[in-house]
Amino acid sequence: MSTRRKRRTFTDEFKKQLVDLHKAGKPRKDIIEEYELTPSSFDKWVQRFNQTGSFKEKDNLTPEQKELDQLRKENAQLQMENDILKQAALIFGRRSK
Repeated sequence: MSTRRKRRTFTDEFKKQLVDLHKAGKPRKDIIEEYELTPSSFDKWVQRFNQTGSFKEKDNLTPEQKELDQLRKENAQLQMENDILKQAALIFGRRSK
């Protein structure tokens, strides 16, 4: 039976300090072991900070990902409006008979 570690959250300030340590030459392996991080989390922090200076996922989306997200929102809105219009057509169709 494996014991899972409780999910931890880190502030952007803490993440930046660790990225700065790495940039200053401290080995990745040492940082991960010392702060008990998962390698994937640390690598993601370094990559995101190097790309945009932000650790937030929404700040690190490609233009295509942003467009896809916007189109999905618009599609959901249009589907909702379409459903409302269908219901209204049914209601008004019954009244006119």
